[in-house]
Amino acid sequence: MPDPNIHLYQPSLHQNETPPDGNNPSGANTPPPVENIQQLGTASTPSPGESNIYCLNIIGQIEGHIVLPPQNKTTKYEHVIPQLVAAEQNAKIEGVLIILNTVGGDVEAGLAIAEMIASMSKPTVTLVLGGGHSIGVPIAVASQMSLIAETATMTIHPIRLTGLVIGVPQTFEYLDKMQERVVRFVTSHSRVSEHKFKELMFTTGELTRDIGTTVIGHDAVRYGLIDEVGGVGAALRHLNRLIDERKLNNKTAPGNGATMQPPVQQPPYEGGQV
Repeated sequence: MPDPNIHLYQPSLHQNETPPDGNNPSGANTPPPVENIQQLGTASTPSPGESNIYCLNIIGQIEGHIVLPPQNKTTKYEHVIPQLVAAEQNAKIEGVLIILNTVGGDVEAGLAIAEMIASMSKPTVTLVLGGGHSIGVPIAVASQMSLIAETATMTIHPIRLTGLVIGVPQTFEYLDKMQERVVRFVTSHSRVSEHKFKELMFTTGELTRDIGTTVIGHDAVRYGLIDEVGGVGAALRHLNRLIDERKLNNKTAPGNGATMQPPVQQPPYEGGQV
């Protein structure tokens, strides 16, 4: 028999219920939006008529398969991925705004979040505030449109391993393959070339305890990493524009009542040199 004192709670964009706990069994004293912000750092799904845009915050350190110390401010990828899936499935949400202020973190968790954002069918816009460092760079470029605040920074450096490292060639081959995954993703989702990105990654003399480069606002745009310098107003304007374009494309797509012009008939080929 299940224990009646144990309550299971699955965070979801579709839920507006507060998970009961030992101190507040009914959950009646904590409003659902406040509870979500306290637990996940995100607000609830907007009610109809409020907003058609979902805002996702990725802040602090991106936590992967290992739980980080409690004093670290983290974003857990097992929280972010279900939110992205729910936003994709929720018909009331027409676009996603990703607010990014992260120092980096787990490489595979960061790439998983970036791949999820890049594979969404709904319009997405990323805004880098404060910083989008390390594995935050692939997340920043994963959206259809990326913006960066004028004073925000992005640190580009090679990936690192923590803990026990076996000094054999296979370890370094694994690191090289993992790094190539990051390079390929960034260069395929932005305007920066592979040569330039690796040049920024392996620069020496700029960072005191590492190799790499720190780029600021306009430099990130000049290198082709980010599309535009701007703030939340510009990000929302671009996102609303992408939403309108998607609606227009859906209306004019075949099968939605739109008419298509017949193909132009080419005259028959009558010989001769081509």
